[in-house]
Amino acid sequence: MKTVSLSLYHIIRPSVIEDRLPPVIFLFHGYGSNEEDLFSFASELPSECFIISTRGPYPLPPFGNAWYDINFDAKHGKWSDEEQAMASRNKIVNFIEEACEAYQLDKDNVTLLGFSQGTVLSYAVALSFPDKVKNVVALSGYIDENILEKNYTQKDYKNLNIYASHGQVDQVIPSEWAQKAPILLKKLGIKHKYEEFPVGHGVSAENFYSFRKWLEENI
Repeated sequence: MKTVSLSLYHIIRPSVIEDRLPPVIFLFHGYGSNEEDLFSFASELPSECFIISTRGPYPLPPFGNAWYDINFDAKHGKWSDEEQAMASRNKIVNFIEEACEAYQLDKDNVTLLGFSQGTVLSYAVALSFPDKVKNVVALSGYIDENILEKNYTQKDYKNLNIYASHGQVDQVIPSEWAQKAPILLKKLGIKHKYEEFPVGHGVSAENFYSFRKWLEENI
């Protein structure tokens, strides 16, 4: 199957399912990476799923991309461009609809799998528009409440399910940031699983096998 030209550049791995609309997993890379990064997982993810690995809309020379700018300022420290982040959040929502129609996918069985900045956006999409998402795999990221829809606490989350994990010695995103996620998810009544692993800003083999097992149980 050829990749269709849509609003976000992407690469695909088709599903083995032919007799019904297949579930879909969207992959969202971290800051400075690209669509090839998480696509390395694709061959090991459930074969019934259609895999779509996306590229962030903001180029970072020489080879990377981002979902929004992260600025490093001596006076104010590290801060995120929230307007760009919300724009990317909305681009992703639009892209999910486009891709489900173009590739004939099950729009009621959508999983978002993100790493780092891709996780921040996956949380933002799922918590702002829970009717669009069934599952989230949130790797090495955190919830940024500033880029959620203002009325997100009033949303219906009964069909949303989240797996989150983080490295205990993550030097990029402190584990304390990630640990706030299960507290908020519990408050919102969202089914979730949170794990930590003895690694830095990355995904260990143990972490991969754990979230893959979770996916197999929840797709």
